[in-house]
Amino acid sequence: MKNTWNEISRREAAKWLAIGGSSMMIPSFNFSKEKKTMNTRIVPSSKEEIPIIGLGTWQSFDVGDSDEERAPLKEVLKILVDHGGSLIDSSPMYGHSEKVVGELTTELKIKSKIFEATKVWTSGQEEGIDQMTTSINLMNAYPMDLMQIHNLVDWKTHLKTLRKWKAEKKIRYIGITHYHQGGYEEMEKIMKTESLDFIQINYNLAVRDAAERILPLAKDKGIAVLINRPYEGGSLFKKVKGKDFPEWAKEFEAESWGQMFLKFILAHPAVTCVIPGTSKAKHMRDNVKAGFGKLPDAQMQRRMIEWLDS
Repeated sequence: MKNTWNEISRREAAKWLAIGGSSMMIPSFNFSKEKKTMNTRIVPSSKEEIPIIGLGTWQSFDVGDSDEERAPLKEVLKILVDHGGSLIDSSPMYGHSEKVVGELTTELKIKSKIFEATKVWTSGQEEGIDQMTTSINLMNAYPMDLMQIHNLVDWKTHLKTLRKWKAEKKIRYIGITHYHQGGYEEMEKIMKTESLDFIQINYNLAVRDAAERILPLAKDKGIAVLINRPYEGGSLFKKVKGKDFPEWAKEFEAESWGQMFLKFILAHPAVTCVIPGTSKAKHMRDNVKAGFGKLPDAQMQRRMIEWLDS
């Protein structure tokens, strides 16, 4: 039987309790089977703690119904949760991803352990309402933790709906996104004039434009930051192919190229969570390890930039 807005599940109650004030705070998401727990960051608008490594679903979760296609994705989700991760990001732009996320997280009975995010990606008030309602039903997320306006499409219209839905507790957080630095100027204007909980942008060792104005502004305005395209579409791995892994990366407990790239991003104090996408268990195991241990300090970050640029 499908949930409705008026039904209060244990999952819903727990998630609203998590942002109900410091005196009511429940422990941060921590489902690790290891002795250490994944590092977390605070969502400034609520003081809720979010694990710093999440999961993107673009392309990787756009699959059919067969066990052959879905079994690897179940393993990816298990690894994320078992290591203390929680945030899963999707979009109606991502084909079947929302449906797959909804069905697999329900099947695995991990709904109470995850933070679900998706987006609205259409124009018009009614069209936006219809699309977001479909997304929430597909992901079986009541409430949806984070609803974002994808690439700023018709943002003024959708922001009105999202404010109303947040007040009605259909969603918990409001955000805006862009995948390219070409959208930063408009995003900056919105961040200065509107009340937002989250932004989602691209930022990585190769493309660092966000560090100039967007990330400092988010820090100043108290807006949480999700980072997409952490590997710049895989081009960072191509850039280091055949090169020896630098010994100095072990100073901040990076054991692989992927961990090194993720830890560079997480070293920025404005970043809340990074969401690399994958459909492979071995990559998910590697990604979550970046959520543990030390991060590079400012001097080491400069060294990483100089090393890559050279």
